[in-house]
Amino acid sequence: MIYFPNAKINLGLAVTELRADGFHHIETCYYPIPLFDVLEFVESRQFELTVFGKQLEGPIEDNLISRVWQLMHREFQVPPVKVALLKMIPTGAGLGGGSSDAAFFIKGLNTLFSLGLSNDQMETVSVRLGSDCPFFIRNQPAIGKGRGEVLIEIPLSLSGYQLTLVFPGYFISTALAFRQVVPHSIDFSFAEVIALHPTKWRHRLVNDFQPVATAMYPKIGQIVDQLYLAGATYASLTGSGSAVFALSENPLSVSPLDRDFVVYKRAL
Repeated sequence: MIYFPNAKINLGLAVTELRADGFHHIETCYYPIPLFDVLEFVESRQFELTVFGKQLEGPIEDNLISRVWQLMHREFQVPPVKVALLKMIPTGAGLGGGSSDAAFFIKGLNTLFSLGLSNDQMETVSVRLGSDCPFFIRNQPAIGKGRGEVLIEIPLSLSGYQLTLVFPGYFISTALAFRQVVPHSIDFSFAEVIALHPTKWRHRLVNDFQPVATAMYPKIGQIVDQLYLAGATYASLTGSGSAVFALSENPLSVSPLDRDFVVYKRAL
């Protein structure tokens, strides 16, 4: 079986509270984007994972794909599979590539072995692997609350907008970024702000990690500024970084960024 796990962007991200268990409450809007990994697997005599493309952090046995199979084998007696993963989504970028791979693998194992798991059940499994994994089960625009796993689907379409995605090459640890951010309450509804026209988002949909990431790597703030100067309707860090994206009505000319960084351009 072959799947194409996609990335996501965060439209705003507020860190609202430090929980007693050490995690944080957040509020954000997840939106799926057309940047893909490639995941292929077949039944085998033993579990095997081979990764191609972009380099991954850590040993292969700690990869989320390996952890998914271990969990599904233990909980649902899923047989061994041989997996090939082509990494195209940058890691440590706030794009959710690893979480997407995990969620699509859960969905694929559910189909391949006729487990009969519902979306709700697969979300319950996936949250044990990462707070944003459940988003990729349904893979529809949603407000994320709690740790990011409490999802409220919203009727948001950015079809017709141009996406410019800039990856400056910095790896930002999510755990480190959370330690740097100061939780705060918010006095607005994400759903109500998202319902506004994107031209109204700039000063309303703020990512709390953006000043943290910019303090670590000043180029990140400069990239956001350059995207606005190029004509972006809305530009922001995604997740805890380090990737920055822009939405625009027309394709952006960002030649200085094209020269210095990895830039993806897609129509939504």
